[in-house]
Amino acid sequence: MLRWLIAFLILANLLMLAVVQGMFGPLPAAGAREPHHLLQQVHPETLNARPLHPEDATDQPQVGGPAPAANVQSSPIGQ
Repeated sequence: MLRWLIAFLILANLLMLAVVQGMFGPLPAAGAREPHHLLQQVHPETLNARPLHPEDATDQPQVGGPAPAANVQSSPIGQ
């Protein structure tokens, strides 16, 4: 029983290797399936990145810095 399973897995791996190597043609995801999106792309030369000012970056974590304290109000539960 185990021999058949091993033989089946080896054949399945060989089949997948043939598919990945392109023996049966290109994969469906290899080509442009929606070419109209190419016409709607934003030109990268018009984009610009700017650094955040400290007052704009209140919710942004700082790498290597302490974790920001949660802005939570609490009160004791009355019994």
